[in-house]
Amino acid sequence: MALRSRTAPALALLAVSFTALTLLFALKGVEMPDALVYRAEGAAVVHGRDLYGFAVTEGRLPATYPPFAALLFVPTAWLPDPALKAVFLTGNALLLAWLVHLSARLAGLRAAWTGPGLPLLCAATALALWLEPVFQTFAFGQINLALACLVLWDLTRPPGARGRGAAIGVAAGIKLTPGLFVVYLLLRGRRREAAAALAAFAGTVAVGALVLPAASVTYWTRLVLDTGRVGKAWIIDNQSLQGLVARALHTQTPGAAWLLPAVVLGGAGLLSANRTDKERWGVVLTGLTALLVSPISWSHHWVWCVPLIAVLLADGHRTWAALTGLCFTARTMWLVPRAGDLDLHLPWWQQPLAAPYALLTCALLAAAAVRLREARPPARRRPLSSRPAVRPRP
Repeated sequence: MALRSRTAPALALLAVSFTALTLLFALKGVEMPDALVYRAEGAAVVHGRDLYGFAVTEGRLPATYPPFAALLFVPTAWLPDPALKAVFLTGNALLLAWLVHLSARLAGLRAAWTGPGLPLLCAATALALWLEPVFQTFAFGQINLALACLVLWDLTRPPGARGRGAAIGVAAGIKLTPGLFVVYLLLRGRRREAAAALAAFAGTVAVGALVLPAASVTYWTRLVLDTGRVGKAWIIDNQSLQGLVARALHTQTPGAAWLLPAVVLGGAGLLSANRTDKERWGVVLTGLTALLVSPISWSHHWVWCVPLIAVLLADGHRTWAALTGLCFTARTMWLVPRAGDLDLHLPWWQQPLAAPYALLTCALLAAAAVRLREARPPARRRPLSSRPAVRPRP
């Protein structure tokens, strides 16, 4: 009876939250532009068209993922707009609930599909929906939740589970950013899992090359490093370090001013992830570091805020968890001037508002480094009495 009394309000909150989102999207006429790009990719595969030669939607968006991803989008090729939106809305709703569940499992919290953890799962999912990265993932019809779930599911499986690491490789084969977790596995000494991830990634490349040979050559020899094709790195939509530096220096091409700090922070993030004795922090730090040092990390890529909040709560940092939730809900980047190239002309006091996710991650990496330094035992000196006596010369 007590469980039912807690579950009913949580289910009601979940229903109200998703109903409100659906009505909001209907009233605003949300187009889910990225879902339209995915459908165009699937259609290009079906009809034998140039995968990287089209541009759709008012924003003239092209395909930017590896060929393997386009193969996964083939089922969407026959869906009309209403059905496509319904599929992505429903799929992302289920994926968000799974992400909350996996985040709780990573953090050691009780949030499950059944039993006493169900009310927590429902309430957390209802609230997580309004985090800006999650909300934007729904609005754009993005696949960020699917990629995060693949990685977290893989890393929270029991040690020694068959094929552990392969899901990370598949995620990297769809979108390259999760590939940093292979480095994390190697640093943690989990070579078997890293090998499984690399093998799975190679498999996605091979499948893409077998089915779409011309597109594979185009992507892996020319487009894989063409970040300009993805979008303008200096606009506030980009919450990576490159976006922060470009706006702070008022330049579209920060060059070494971004690349060198990215290398340093990437190394620091992986070092902290490797040295921490808590697996959950290693996973979260790696995920956030990958987003920070990636050339472009749109705001909707930062769904790793969900496991971050879960880990903060698990460690008893409720105030920091609340502040982190506020940071990812406030949407301060959308409050600053951004028409045309105003992103590049922001005054100093608006810079933090334009880059909250990158700055939060930098602060988190700094705090992790300080914490690890303080936790390191001081070098022990031998007492004077234990030192060998110096004999006088005869």
